[in-house]
Amino acid sequence: MTSIADQPDQKQDRNTSERPWVAAIREVLDRPLTSYHILLGATGLLLVLGLLMVLSASSVLSLRANGNSYTIFIRQLIWVGVGLPMAYVASRMTPRHFRMLAYVALLGSVFLLVLTYIPGLGVGVNGNTNWLNLGGPLQIQPSEFAKLALVMWCADLYARKEKLLTQWKHLLVPMVPVCGLVIALVVGQRDLGTALVLMAVMIGLIWIVGAPTRLFVATIVVVGTIASYFVITAKHRMDRISSFWDPFNDPSGIGWQAYHSFYALSTGGWWGVGIGNSRQKWGNLPEAHTDFIFSVIGEELGLVGSLTVLALFLTLAYAGVRIATRNTEPFVRYAAAGITIWIMAQTLVNLGAVIGLLPIVGIPLPLLSYGGSALLPTLIAIGMLLSFAKAEPGAQAALKETRRPRFGWLPSRRTP
Repeated sequence: MTSIADQPDQKQDRNTSERPWVAAIREVLDRPLTSYHILLGATGLLLVLGLLMVLSASSVLSLRANGNSYTIFIRQLIWVGVGLPMAYVASRMTPRHFRMLAYVALLGSVFLLVLTYIPGLGVGVNGNTNWLNLGGPLQIQPSEFAKLALVMWCADLYARKEKLLTQWKHLLVPMVPVCGLVIALVVGQRDLGTALVLMAVMIGLIWIVGAPTRLFVATIVVVGTIASYFVITAKHRMDRISSFWDPFNDPSGIGWQAYHSFYALSTGGWWGVGIGNSRQKWGNLPEAHTDFIFSVIGEELGLVGSLTVLALFLTLAYAGVRIATRNTEPFVRYAAAGITIWIMAQTLVNLGAVIGLLPIVGIPLPLLSYGGSALLPTLIAIGMLLSFAKAEPGAQAALKETRRPRFGWLPSRRTP
């Protein structure tokens, strides 16, 4: 029988038997600030790549619409300039601050969603009345902020009910009715893509808190039935399903977008045609700088660039899961898991539509697509994850150590 005293020796033997590169990776992953640095690095790279690709994908459209190839890019740069300070502020906040804002954020997002139904305030874009006119050229999409608000509220609710989550009624009430209200408001705007992401967040959190298998499966069946109903009862959604099954059946009609998305990806090859050299952005591919920016990435940067983007999103997911599993506070675990589910679900829905694995529902790619309404809540959510990463075991001590001055040659000041 192995004694506890023998365990350090076993760990040492395991480390000495590992290959040097495996031991080096394990050492890096065991550091307290690994989650923080991984999240910061992946987000930074995606933001920079997003700005570069927005500039490339929007240059032709921007020139035609505004007489300036940089107009759309400058707007995105402004949104990034607004979002980064907000992310920094969020990274400095504590879980208590987020919990205090959870109900305010939820009520505020529901109020903004309701305003989109008022004539003159709600603005229709591409068949969806999901934009709110704030005067002049300024418009926001409240459903994007509802994602963050719903994650914060659900995490706070489940944290309060931590000891009651063994009872199914506390798992579902009032979480499911409130989520259902928000999703219904979004579906009423004809925005099925955002509704699918909100459904994924709801189902994912029910699974995270440990719902029984029967309850989890029943929730999926109910949500799937409701989603199917909304698809069947709307002609434009049925057209998208038809295009999904066979986009080459009508390449000049409902299959136009999917057809040209496939063409862009197929002509990229291994290394792409080069940044700025996309041919599909010259009017063939609708929404090239928003929902279908990954098609332009595949065309200009090739398979290598596309796989790099996928690797960055997987790295982001790994950081989110790591933060959720390494923290002991219930709110932090649920909020980190909810944010990760949200960003990854939106990524999968977008990429699935671009490469033909899912129907086109019109949803941006996080951190890469153009649009401030989608970018701002995502950056705030990243800031929250950074705040949670600093709460991991040993992270605060490591941060204090890195902030110490390292000028060892300076004489120490002594008080007389």
